[in-house]
Amino acid sequence: MTLVTTPAGQASRTTKAGAAKPPKQRDPEVTRARILEAAKMEFAKLGLTGARVEAIATRSKANKRMIYHYFGGKEQLFVAVLESAYADIRTAELKLDLDHLSPEEAIVALTTHTWNYYLKHPEFMTLVNSENLHKASHLKKSERFRELHHDFISMLQRILDRGVEAGVFRSGVDARQLHITMAAIGYYYLTNRHTSGLIFDIDFMSKDALKARLDFNIETVLRLLRP
Repeated sequence: MTLVTTPAGQASRTTKAGAAKPPKQRDPEVTRARILEAAKMEFAKLGLTGARVEAIATRSKANKRMIYHYFGGKEQLFVAVLESAYADIRTAELKLDLDHLSPEEAIVALTTHTWNYYLKHPEFMTLVNSENLHKASHLKKSERFRELHHDFISMLQRILDRGVEAGVFRSGVDARQLHITMAAIGYYYLTNRHTSGLIFDIDFMSKDALKARLDFNIETVLRLLRP
């Protein structure tokens, strides 16, 4: 403590630190992102039914009141997690800049990217599985979900059209069907690796097996497209 002389000559006491600092303001976007990340891991592990808001609050270092404030409830948070997961994979695809590659190079790059994305983000597959168990009842309410995929299919259609024009792809391939195939040949392999590994007596996740599968996926997709 120190003595300070007032204009009237009277001594008063004040603290060395001076006035108290204002409380630190919370960044809403950072908090929201932290809740989304925690919820993604919780939903991926336990699904919508098994996940608990209390656990998400603990994992995100937030509280239940904040979660309800930002998202409204557990189901709305689940929708936000799904939208974020799909937005992430679609954004990553756009960064490939496929319109500047030759048609065949673009297909190889997209097939490779899809495969690697599934490997690096296994939670994406479990989230998709979880929503399919609910018959996509939550995503049916999401306009953002539809918008994300409209742009993607348009991009894939441009690649196909350029390939037909260049004479390297046959005409009449449905972009939507091609996308389903490109996703499925990697998705099934990874989601069923444990049971399939027993059937075929193969370590599906060994380095050699993963490379062989990617090579097979690329060749399969290109064979579908070639004249």
